[in-house]
Amino acid sequence: MEKEQRVLQVLALAKKAGKAASGGYQVEQAVKGGKALMVFLAADASDNTKKQVRNMCTYYRVPLICLADKEKLGHSVGCESRSSAAILDQSFIKAVNKALGREIGVGSEGVNGKNENI
Repeated sequence: MEKEQRVLQVLALAKKAGKAASGGYQVEQAVKGGKALMVFLAADASDNTKKQVRNMCTYYRVPLICLADKEKLGHSVGCESRSSAAILDQSFIKAVNKALGREIGVGSEGVNGKNENI
């Protein structure tokens, strides 16, 4: 759980800095516009939402991380509940990778078509 909490803290900082998108529409626009560098999906999102976000991230080669629940994800971006969120800045991606304890570049999961659960 500690890794999840650190990732949510990074997401909160990104949102405060204006470098994150939250909610289905904003995340979709960020991914399709090439601005999203990493997408987060709530573990308790509906099956339809999970399928849509996973397919979109796979197609556009954007790394996807499943974590928390809608309440925690929403709280981290200053909302009541959110099923998805995205980070739009490289420096926050580095912070997420550090929080997860890995040394990889942006997009390597997306290029290989892998998604990650924490």
